[in-house]
Amino acid sequence: MRSVIETFDLATGEVREVLVVEGRIEAPNWAPSGDWLLVNGGGRLFRVPLAAPELLALETGKAVRCNNDHGFSPDGGTIFLGSHHEGRGAQIYRMPATGGEPAKISPEAPSWWHGISPDGGVLAYVAARGGRRVIDVYTLETGGEERRLTLGEGQCDGPEFSADGRRIYYNCDRTGRAQIWVMAADGLGQRQLFRDDCVNWFPHSSPDGEHLLYLAYPPGTESHPADVPVALVLCDPEGGNRRRLREITGAQGTLNVPCWAPDASAFAYVRYEI
Repeated sequence: MRSVIETFDLATGEVREVLVVEGRIEAPNWAPSGDWLLVNGGGRLFRVPLAAPELLALETGKAVRCNNDHGFSPDGGTIFLGSHHEGRGAQIYRMPATGGEPAKISPEAPSWWHGISPDGGVLAYVAARGGRRVIDVYTLETGGEERRLTLGEGQCDGPEFSADGRRIYYNCDRTGRAQIWVMAADGLGQRQLFRDDCVNWFPHSSPDGEHLLYLAYPPGTESHPADVPVALVLCDPEGGNRRRLREITGAQGTLNVPCWAPDASAFAYVRYEI
């Protein structure tokens, strides 16, 4: 199989093919500097410079089983990453954006990173605790204790802060299949944005607060399988004016972490050729 890293220009609809790679590459984050993408593949992390695209390995120390849950601090100086190298399930680490030995910050395993507040002070992630199989949304303030925001009403994933930091978008199947939900940053006021026949995952708020991007699986899809027909869907922050921008072969790694350009003009994603 091949992985094709692409960007989509919101104003023109232009699709740019950034890099084609043999094998599976996942989860492009657009660096806050605007000039490179962060991706993972084969348990490692890579830089992809946009001016001269290629995979450039980042030093991650002992974290050699990195997954597709990674991203940047708002200032671009820190990378948050998920790795399984301790053998106890996924855990969240942080390291300098230039690479280095990661420091663990998740209190328990399993934990999967998905977002950070605009001020850089609060992480949003999903986790399973106390031997439960249900995955809930949690937040963690710097130097504080984690806070559980959903209470087992369904499997949740993909929590990400709104551009102003006041809300968290996420997906949840509590009404029968994965749909897009929103709540206040403290967990209050949880509500489903809309309901359709698709199975919807991984909402991403644009940096200007004007748009919400998410991944739509076909009706009847269970979980978020690999290498199936998916759509990249854009809507407004309240779930209205939905329109399909791209229909591709995709997977969890297509669009599961923050992917917008810092100026909100474009986003990055991966499509797969089987």
